[in-house]
Amino acid sequence: MSRQPLLNRQSRIIATRLTLHLGTAASMQDAAAALGALDDVWPRSEKPIFVNCGHTDYNAGLLDWTPPENATIELPAASLVGPNGPDLISALQTWQPTVCLNFDPEAAQALSSGVPFRFIGFDAQRFTLEQLKLLAARTKTYGMGVAFNVASTQDFLACLDAGITSASGWFFTSPTSVPAKKLNPAQTNIVHVLNLVRGNAEVKEIEAALKNDVAMSYKLLRYINSAGFGLSCEIQSFRHAVSMLGYDKLNRWLSLLLATASKDPMAPALMYTALVRGRLMELLATDLVDKSEYDNLFITGAFSLLDVLLGVGIEDALEAMRLPEPICDALLGNGGRYQPFLELALASEQNDGEVVAEQAAMLGLTTDQFNRAQLQALSFADAMDF
Repeated sequence: MSRQPLLNRQSRIIATRLTLHLGTAASMQDAAAALGALDDVWPRSEKPIFVNCGHTDYNAGLLDWTPPENATIELPAASLVGPNGPDLISALQTWQPTVCLNFDPEAAQALSSGVPFRFIGFDAQRFTLEQLKLLAARTKTYGMGVAFNVASTQDFLACLDAGITSASGWFFTSPTSVPAKKLNPAQTNIVHVLNLVRGNAEVKEIEAALKNDVAMSYKLLRYINSAGFGLSCEIQSFRHAVSMLGYDKLNRWLSLLLATASKDPMAPALMYTALVRGRLMELLATDLVDKSEYDNLFITGAFSLLDVLLGVGIEDALEAMRLPEPICDALLGNGGRYQPFLELALASEQNDGEVVAEQAAMLGLTTDQFNRAQLQALSFADAMDF
């Protein structure tokens, strides 16, 4: 599976689109079996998850899968008017899953099929913005309009102005301005505390640095007490955090604070993506590297968007921090033992199933292992408070 996030007008990720890359001989029953095997790790948050089965011929066999409540099945309009249409329509009317009709030349006929649609999906690569505006207006009585495969921030904003409720794509992960040469004061304060923790400074010295930035202290405790951290008691102070977690775990969460100092309007989406990448890399490396390196893998994934979040070049950002060599090597593209995990995490954001499969296989990971890790990473990001 690969994925795309759906963003709303506030630049928050409100849903995820999963694409199953099935082999040429695969059937809808195969898709149903693959999805059913993921039920125990399916993200159970309120965020909808759109499921697209690519170019495979759709039929009622897909409904062998019992979709979770937050799952939305994408269906090409053509699948409802072709030879398999009557059986598929009957199954949809019987089981009544949430459905997104993907708009194509057969859409007019499909909209009159009697199937209730919650969403109408438009491929932003197939329609002009003027066409999207017209189609969104004409179909809004059938379902909420969503756009897929949006290429740029400008196109994203134009889609929303055209009446689309949310749009998907990775346009926000590219820098939109010339990088600055140095960190701003808020970022510099966080790096100072981060370097103290990495250097195993005295607790009182770190506490003194934290007291100089009340907002930083508040955010740190909010992170640590998030559901995603899974603690059994509430952390009340930095000293309490040190005694409960140790410096290694605190280093991980202080690293995330850097992203909160971002002034980028896309910061909410970037933060969520950084969390998914970090947790995904950590999960992919389970049993493949020593446990002592799990936090470093998380930080590598979380820092893979550091240049965009901070508005500075990645070299300048890393120069200010004393990070382990494998993290820096991976982030700078210099190889090392963390880079294959980072490359696989990044491949999951592209619409190329063969590349994902090849890179997973290079690490000795099965398709199911990779898919499960990806869903668990989404659940982790959903549970975080940022």
